[in-house]
Amino acid sequence: MKNFSWGHGVVIALFAFIVFILSMLFLFPNGQKNSEMVTDNYYEEELKYQDVIDAKKRADDLQEKPAYSQEKSGIKITFPKDYNNTNTTVKFVLNRTDDQNLDIKKSVQLSADQTFVIPAQVLKVGNYTLRLMWTKDKADYRMDYDVIWK
Repeated sequence: MKNFSWGHGVVIALFAFIVFILSMLFLFPNGQKNSEMVTDNYYEEELKYQDVIDAKKRADDLQEKPAYSQEKSGIKITFPKDYNNTNTTVKFVLNRTDDQNLDIKKSVQLSADQTFVIPAQVLKVGNYTLRLMWTKDKADYRMDYDVIWK
């Protein structure tokens, strides 16, 4: 310890700092994931967000709500019996937060039993946000679901 000088201390501190930074890179790989904005028109949609809040409140106030279930054929969405194609228009958006190329946005028609299926062929394993939007008798509704497709 006789030959230990301040120069040695600076080198040791610099080496410790480099080890710390490298450990952050390798021990916490989540920081390297691609995180993109959910939409390209973020600010324009933010201004219209009060409509979304109202639609979600109307959907929360419903006695019977649409439900989703995961099946081998895909994600099945079931609406209550009083919904049909003459009084209801349905749209959905499946957002994938880690890759916008896997997003799915579509308008659909309800089948005779008030359901529709998002086919398993278009889904990749991972987390999705399902935004279900529908208009019934000129009133807008919206429900959001977190979906983990396996």
